[in-house]
This record gives sequence, structure tokens and C-alpha cells, in this order.
Amino acid sequence: MLTTLKNAFKIKEIRSKILFTLAMLVVIRLGSQLPVPGVDRTYFSTWFEQQTGDAFSFFNAITGGSFLNMSILALNISPYITSSIIMQLLTIAIPKLEEMQRDGEDGRKKIASITRYVTVVLAVVQATAMSIGFGRQGLLVNYNVVNVITCIAALTAGSAFMMWIGERITEKGIGNGISIVLVINIVSRLPQDLANLFDQFVFGKAPATAVLAACIIIAVILLMVVLVIVLNAGVRKIPVQYAKKVQGRKMVGGQTSNIPLKVNTSGVIPVIFASSIMQTPIIICSFVGYQGTGFWGEVLKYLNQNYWCNKAQPIYTIGMIVYILLVIFFAYFYTSITFNPLMVADNMKRQGGFIPGIRPGKPTSDYLTRVLNYLIFIGAVGLVVIAILPFIFSGLFGAHISFGGTSLIIIVSVILETMKQVESQMLVRNYKGFLND
Repeated sequence: MLTTLKNAFKIKEIRSKILFTLAMLVVIRLGSQLPVPGVDRTYFSTWFEQQTGDAFSFFNAITGGSFLNMSILALNISPYITSSIIMQLLTIAIPKLEEMQRDGEDGRKKIASITRYVTVVLAVVQATAMSIGFGRQGLLVNYNVVNVITCIAALTAGSAFMMWIGERITEKGIGNGISIVLVINIVSRLPQDLANLFDQFVFGKAPATAVLAACIIIAVILLMVVLVIVLNAGVRKIPVQYAKKVQGRKMVGGQTSNIPLKVNTSGVIPVIFASSIMQTPIIICSFVGYQGTGFWGEVLKYLNQNYWCNKAQPIYTIGMIVYILLVIFFAYFYTSITFNPLMVADNMKRQGGFIPGIRPGKPTSDYLTRVLNYLIFIGAVGLVVIAILPFIFSGLFGAHISFGGTSLIIIVSVILETMKQVESQMLVRNYKGFLND
């Protein structure tokens, strides 16, 4: 990886893209420190420390601490991510959007434009909920209409600005801009989280205990990174043979290809969906000031990740079992709407392709479905292992961190994808140089 970056800096065009990306990331980190006008940041920090759930911890991680600082970038790119997922699901459900997606570049531009509008709407809704919900509890120094509107406008503008930066990085920088922004936000919180872990388990302990704890922490993190890499790299290649046919005066076809089916077919989406469903009630209760007492208070404890795997109260671990089932369900659900075996089989049949040993048409579709279901289960199990390891260590040892399996999946996936893009651009430049010579 370091060799790739070193070679990339030798090429002027790629170097300019990397430097532009770094400059945009610096702007983001500076913006995360600019407070929203009229906000009592001391009150918000105190409120955040009193929260017993992880409902806002991951949100704070993906915003790079902007949420905790209550900066103008507090919403960050979360509205854009949500709108992108919504548009992806609606593309499957609404024929008009599906036609746009098939229209090529023009169709994708239209969908991107709609996604921007949906992002702004979601940003306004979230900013309004935060400004009113937290504002009446003391977030705003003076809770009045003017300050509420100012807060809503600042948070919405900050989210739109983050969306604009992400698109500029995609256009003029390296990698997918939104993914790069998300990764830098998560990475910015890692040093503090690691420092907290070492303060809790290493520093001030007996030498033997400190060394053992440090080795366990490093080993667990490396194990999770390796699991993520293996999960993302796993691919099942289905061989496809194309029959020879006469086209004009030429014989075409006869070549062999393959259909690459990833083991982790749905990426990190199932974990995000499952976490959102589990944490949404807690977030709503926080907005309305509900303290979590009585029957519903007990229900919230089952949803609260901090209560899972707690040796003193193991009954609340049922919530983690529900979480695991949700991850597996969404792995199958999301893959079913993004990959259609019947359509793939029909396309292969029209092009004269077939899987060796499998008849074209429905038998091919059934075969792809069986293989896909097998891969989805393996990928879902891998996602579950990576996602629940932090919960287990948190419940058993009290190792509370803002990043977890979801964050590591995002970080490793984006880094690997970005490095592949850098390598492909370097390869293109080398081919151009060869042709020019």
C-alpha cells in the first residue's frame, strides 16, 4: 500500500487529486470545530456524557465528533447516506426510477439530482428535531423562534456543504467522496477511543497485566481487521460459457467468462439497518426527554447495546439475539432487491451463455439462487461476528468505544476500494506512456 502511494505521488495528475482530497478533508476537520450560533456546547457535552446508550455514539463517530461539538457539521453526511439508501430501495420499487437507472449517464444524473433534494429534506427534518427536541431541554442558550430557525438553517447548510464536498472529491479527487468523508470522520475518533482503552486497561496496571491487556487489545483489533478483509475479498466465481455463433461472415462467441458473486453481497447495509431499527426508539425518547422508566424503560434496555452481555443482567442479551436475527434478515432482503437471478439467467440465455452442466433458463436461475443463498448466509454470519465482538467486550469488560465492527467494515472497505482505484489510474497512465513512446 505504501509503495502504491509512493508511486502515485510520482504522477502529477494523481498527485494533484490526492492533494485536493487532503485539502478538502482539512476543511472538514476545521468545520467540525465551528459551533452552531446560540448553542450551549457545555450543556450538550454534559448531556452526552450522561447517556447510557450507544444510540448517539456511532452517530458521533460517523460525524467525526461534530455531533458532540454541536458544530455546523453536526449532521454531516448522515442525511445523504440515508437518502442514497432510500433512493436505492425506491429504484427497485418504482418502475419510473428503474427506467432512469437504465438510461445510462443521463438517468444516473437525474437520480443523483433527486437524491440531493431528498438529502436536503432529510437534513431539514433532522435539524428541526434536534433544534426543538434538544433546544427545549437547554441546548439553546435562548430557546425562541429566531434561535431555533438559525440552528435549523446552520445544521441544514452544514449537511448540504458536506454533500457538496463529497461530490467534489469524487469529481476532482481520489475515490468515492462520500465514502472518503465517512472514513476520515470515523478515523478522527480512533486515537481518542484507543487512548481511552489504554487508560482503562493498560496504564496504571501491574507490568504483566498491562502487557497482557495491550496484547489482547491489539490482537482483537487486528483479528477484526483481518476478518473484514477476508469477508470483503471473498468471491465465488460462477463459470459461464458462451456458445459460438455466426454473425455475418464471422464466427463469434465461444469465450469463457464468469459471474463474480461476493460473499458479503450486501456490504455493511444489514448492520446499519439493524442498528437503526434497534436505536431509533432510544433516539426518539432522547428527543422528547423520556427518562426510560416503567415498562417502556425495560423495553429500551433490551434495545440498548450497553446492557448486552452484562454479567449482572444477562436477560437483556436477548436484545443482541434480536439484533443478530435482524442482520441476517436484512442481508437476505437487501441482496434480494439488488441481485435478480432470474434477470441474470434471462440475459445469459439471450446472449447464448450458459453455466456448464446447468440448462439455460429457470434451472440456471434456481442454481444461482441456491449459490447466492449459501453465500448470503456465510456473509451474514461474518457480519454478525464482526458486529457483535465489540458488544461482547463492552458487556464483559466495560470497554466502551465509539467505533466498532460497523466502523471497521466501512474503513477497511473504503481503503481497499480507494487503493484499487489509485492502482487502476496508475495503470492507465502507464499504458498512455507506453502508447506515446
